Amino acid sequence: MCGINGFTFRDSEALRRMHDITKHRGPDDEGFFESDTCSLAHNRLSIIDLSSEGRQPMKTPDGRYVISFNGEIYNYREIRRELETLGETFRSESDTEVLVRAWSIWGEAVLARLNGMFAFAIWDLEQEELTLVRDHAGIKPLYYRVKNEALLFSSSMKALRSLDDQAGIDPVSLNLYFRFLYVPSPRTIISGIQKLPRGHLLRFKKGQIQIVEWHKIEEGQPFTNRAEARTLLRETLSDAVNLQLVSDRPLGVFLSGGIDSTALLGLMRERVPGTIKTFSIGYEATEEAGKYNADFELAKRTADYFQAEHHPIVLSGRDIVDAFPTVIRAMDEPVSNHIQPSTYFLAKYAREEIVVALGGDGADELFGGYSRYWLSARIDQLRKIPASLRPAWLFQMLRKTGLEKKMSTTHDVNRFLSFMGQKAGDVQPLFNPGVFKEDVAREIFAPYFEPAWSDFTNQLMAVDAQTWLPDESLVRSDKLTMAHGLEQRVPFLDPRLFQIAYRIPSAWKLDTRELGKQILREALQDVLPAYLYNEKKRGFFSPAAKWLRGDMLLFAREVLSDGYGEDAYIDLPAVRRMLDQHVSKQGYFLNQIWSVLTYRIWMREVGKG
Repeated sequence: MCGINGFTFRDSEALRRMHDITKHRGPDDEGFFESDTCSLAHNRLSIIDLSSEGRQPMKTPDGRYVISFNGEIYNYREIRRELETLGETFRSESDTEVLVRAWSIWGEAVLARLNGMFAFAIWDLEQEELTLVRDHAGIKPLYYRVKNEALLFSSSMKALRSLDDQAGIDPVSLNLYFRFLYVPSPRTIISGIQKLPRGHLLRFKKGQIQIVEWHKIEEGQPFTNRAEARTLLRETLSDAVNLQLVSDRPLGVFLSGGIDSTALLGLMRERVPGTIKTFSIGYEATEEAGKYNADFELAKRTADYFQAEHHPIVLSGRDIVDAFPTVIRAMDEPVSNHIQPSTYFLAKYAREEIVVALGGDGADELFGGYSRYWLSARIDQLRKIPASLRPAWLFQMLRKTGLEKKMSTTHDVNRFLSFMGQKAGDVQPLFNPGVFKEDVAREIFAPYFEPAWSDFTNQLMAVDAQTWLPDESLVRSDKLTMAHGLEQRVPFLDPRLFQIAYRIPSAWKLDTRELGKQILREALQDVLPAYLYNEKKRGFFSPAAKWLRGDMLLFAREVLSDGYGEDAYIDLPAVRRMLDQHVSKQGYFLNQIWSVLTYRIWMREVGKG
């Protein structure tokens, strides 16, 4: 993995300033390309072809195209063989050279051929056109801004901020952050800086910008034969793991204890007879330690089952306090999730043993792992019962499970918003008067529900795959692993699995509220240990609520104090009262407090430029 930076003018000092900020993303090598109309920089983390022949920015032999590439093309050997039949010869074994040569022949049409994760910039000297591209799933980040008829881009928002530290907070994005705990694409929290959305490309020529969605997530023709779907899913995932094992550096697995990472380990074991190193996170014994460490203990058992060399990592609340500001700096943009420090430490200690890790990201969004999908489907079933015929116990159940208000929502953005994000009534008290905007979310998410799919539950999953997955989950994985120069690969996000996933009827994915991904479990029955097959989903979470009452309390009070920094947006006395009520157990305010802590630390460490 790498860091890329650039802009459409010449300024050596500015280019190197941006380049230095992203050095952690590529500690092995560096390179620059500069002309009056385009400047590119590259930080290299060498994974495939460790020689200097893989150095970037890289030109085509005729000098027309120059590329700065972050990512991996897993099927580059296949594309290379095709190019060789067309008379192309190569001087390196790198996937970057294959990509830039393929672009010189097929142009943007090459994107449909790529199986990988990437964000890259390619400069056409002849046309004086700069193209930015982000992969189909948004695994790799890419930020940009247009200023004074020039385009600037980077793997890091901090790098762009280094050239203009006067840009302020975008109030709409601030509202979105506190509602959803991240800022959805294409916005960022900084005015004027945007994220290129997943599956999009940007063309920039003579001051004009054009953005195109090159990879659409569509419903497709539903499978009618369950066994056929199951077999295709199994074969494709197996091949995806095989492709992603290509590396010239040590490779291991982030093993959570759930079925997703276990499946990756099992499929990897089929191909790797020697040592496989696995890594997982647990927490020091606290109240309800078994609740937080259940998957941690399962991971140990699973590593033994597959005869892996397991590396368990145990954290305390004190570790979190010590690392919190560093983690927020590494994240680059505010994303509020209390497992971020855990991911940071997981990558930190794994990097001592490996350079590439497989992770199970994406399986839930493609194959129905979250309970909200099952609950939404149940709402659809219950709505078919006339209100006059619904028994009293049903109304009690709806009230107890929180579905009573959701029952009135239909197949559109309103159903989505009823499950996703913090309630307006929980968020508004965080703000000073005049800051809160209740309706900003609808206009962001409504377009994802047009046109309507015939299988609405699958459409909910697809919207998550286009929003929460790239802008919250994958950005966490990328930033916190790359903080240590470690590359995480995600086989479940193979583009072929995207095509398969939304052709599988959602009814084949859902089982119970706590046991989703039914067809995935069926497809992997020969790989998964029997004790894990029907294990309920717990998710990756931490004792954060308890830390706020103990090891983190003094730290939290400091960050929420007036002396930590002025705040034009946040009602600090109100948040301090929430913390007091949380500590005394008069209320539960983990998400509200954590989001404000994250934002306040981000403002001090990053936001003020």
